[in-house]
Amino acid sequence: MAEEFDIKLTDDAGLTEDELFEHFRILVDKGQDFLRIDKFLMNRLENASRSRIQHAAEAGNILVNGKPVKSSYKVKPRDLIQIVLPHPPREIELIPQDIPINIAYEDDDLIIVNKDPGIVVHPGYGNYSGTLVNALVFHFQNLPQRNSGIGDGRDESMRPGLVHRIDKNTSGIIVIAKNELALTRLSKKFYDRDIDRIYVALVWGDFKEDSGTITGNLGRSLQDRKIMTVFQDPAEGKHAVTHWKVLERFGYVTLIQCKLETGRTHQIRAHMKYIGHPLFNDDTYGGDRILKGTTFQKYKMFIENCFKLLPRQALHAKSLGFKHPTSGEYIHFDSEIPADMQAVLEKWRTYTTNKPLEEE
Repeated sequence: MAEEFDIKLTDDAGLTEDELFEHFRILVDKGQDFLRIDKFLMNRLENASRSRIQHAAEAGNILVNGKPVKSSYKVKPRDLIQIVLPHPPREIELIPQDIPINIAYEDDDLIIVNKDPGIVVHPGYGNYSGTLVNALVFHFQNLPQRNSGIGDGRDESMRPGLVHRIDKNTSGIIVIAKNELALTRLSKKFYDRDIDRIYVALVWGDFKEDSGTITGNLGRSLQDRKIMTVFQDPAEGKHAVTHWKVLERFGYVTLIQCKLETGRTHQIRAHMKYIGHPLFNDDTYGGDRILKGTTFQKYKMFIENCFKLLPRQALHAKSLGFKHPTSGEYIHFDSEIPADMQAVLEKWRTYTTNKPLEEE
């Protein structure tokens, strides 16, 4: 037997980006016989086939005493084994659906999608269809047949490999793995934070500085489990860091760039609320009302018109960069700010230029 600890097993439909894979630490028992590590782990990890473990080893995701090992490594007594594996598939049948998706790039290993706002990434409670994954299953089944690792959703090994997520009403770049090896390697990159991610957001208020960093442990609110909150106690929540930079000032609102150092649920939205700058029209974190500005009726109408143009939080995952899971070459993908956010930004530019004298 082995002593197991620090095991993360989650199957909630609301997984955070850093929970889309498992992290295991196993301390091998003193009486353990010498045994290949792939066979050893097969007997101890649920949903882990031998090929899945071998892919993890090939990707450098299995460490013994702090060093990567091959699947042929012989486990010895008191070895400390650490493993990062893609999260096991959910018990949800994936139905192919012909839903238009904006594919920015695709090769044999991965696909980059520029997600439209309003689309849920993965089926879950209350959203069993109409998701990005349903659209991808349809797309994959209509590709020429090849050993891509993706099929029609009936074979559990033939599913789109989610590496990270963005919220339903957040638009922008997301990467999906097309085979087990790519999924394993990309999962490791996200786990190690070896990914460059840039978001743009329109937030309430003006900033005294041009840039800054928000550090605050995030966890589910004790009053409302649907939202995340910053905990003052360092023992609560999960470490989260967001770097921000001002791109454009409009007085009452500000366009900023956010670079994620960690990938927590609602990280930018919760962090911005924490420092007093909720995202514009974010109904979950209090940004769907006038927080800065004047009491004039014309201004109120102006904000209401902005909310109608942008009926969601003003957040866009603009770019994503990482080393390709097969070639090792650094690749970077950028996207334009979507039309609804652009329209509101133009309205703010016009308003700022033509601000009524009584507001000066």
